[in-house]
Amino acid sequence: MSDLANTGVEATVKLKRGKDGPIRAGHPWIFSGAIAQFNGVATPGAIVRIEGADGKPMGVGLYNPNGSIAVRVISSQAVPTIGALVQRRVADALALRRGLGLVSEGSAYRLMNGEGDGLAGVVVDVYGAFVVAQLLNAGADRLRPLLFDAISKELSCKGIFERSTGGARREEALEDRVEVGRGAEPPEKIVISENGVRHVVDIRRGQKTGFFLDQRDNRALAAELGRGRRVLDCFSYTGGFALAAAKGGAEHVRAVETSGPALEIARASAEASGLDASRVDFRMSDVFDALQPVEPEKRPELIVLDPPPFARHRADRERATRAYRDLNRKALKALAEGGLLMTFSCSPHITRDLFVHVVATSAPAGQRLQILRQLGASADHPTVPAHPEGEYLCGVLVRCVRD
Repeated sequence: MSDLANTGVEATVKLKRGKDGPIRAGHPWIFSGAIAQFNGVATPGAIVRIEGADGKPMGVGLYNPNGSIAVRVISSQAVPTIGALVQRRVADALALRRGLGLVSEGSAYRLMNGEGDGLAGVVVDVYGAFVVAQLLNAGADRLRPLLFDAISKELSCKGIFERSTGGARREEALEDRVEVGRGAEPPEKIVISENGVRHVVDIRRGQKTGFFLDQRDNRALAAELGRGRRVLDCFSYTGGFALAAAKGGAEHVRAVETSGPALEIARASAEASGLDASRVDFRMSDVFDALQPVEPEKRPELIVLDPPPFARHRADRERATRAYRDLNRKALKALAEGGLLMTFSCSPHITRDLFVHVVATSAPAGQRLQILRQLGASADHPTVPAHPEGEYLCGVLVRCVRD
């Protein structure tokens, strides 16, 4: 394998006539069916020059022969070296997060969000002094040493821990990799600070990279909306929304989760945050059991639904649509009169328009909904305008009233 820091183009991809429109518009994916010619060695992760049907250069990408997405565009311009490009991408990403006020001691934020930060398949989260990296495709995997060099240069981190796992890698014939990439071993638990709440995070075994950083802004909204209200946090995991609401002054919070270890971390975070244990009820229970209607004076006035993805594949979309409708209808039936529902989908194959339609048609008989706000990922999860596939998290805040 050549030294990527000093190499240039290793192959050329020429597109079919009429297939270059999305790329010119800024879409970062080229599917195998759009390629007319491939000249060079078809190495997974190879650096390729992209040409239109007319032979004019259209940029640089990373090639993979093992998936339907054959090329992931990383620049619309020629680049001097791939090492220089990766360094610039990381520096630009860090400048954005600094500008958002997210970079401080003990904070947590997403540093690299794949296509949104110009490096497809590269996900990098920062938890205090440690970094967690996920490399999700062959191109990202090949950039590994350059990426870790750039992160080490830009950040004063103690270590980089890699958690490159999952179906996306298997689809590109890549094995899982979970190990220390650079520097020190991370501790068993890391404590981060977010909006006055101290969260205990397990970056080795926790979901995603340990915490759902994409919900930061929505947790802040839950803290605001929950003030003085009874709050039910469903699919609570380590209590992100529940703890935010409790810190914000909720009258009472119930966090419902099926994972005992996740609830133990939630309790540890509540203690670290100095929250009154009598005001937060952590309950290991099925969500549908927790959504059974009770007497009006005990019904939650704010419900948060943040389930795991119901549609991991396109074929799951119809089944997932029914599941989202059933779940939201049950939540609306359990809600107090005039109550608020914050509901989310992180299923990549459920579009925002479809999800909003599902929620809007979930109102129980005799009730009507008011859409108050559409919700999405925090600003450190940028997307590309021409790449709607990057907007995996969508949500809506609704109010339910008697018709």
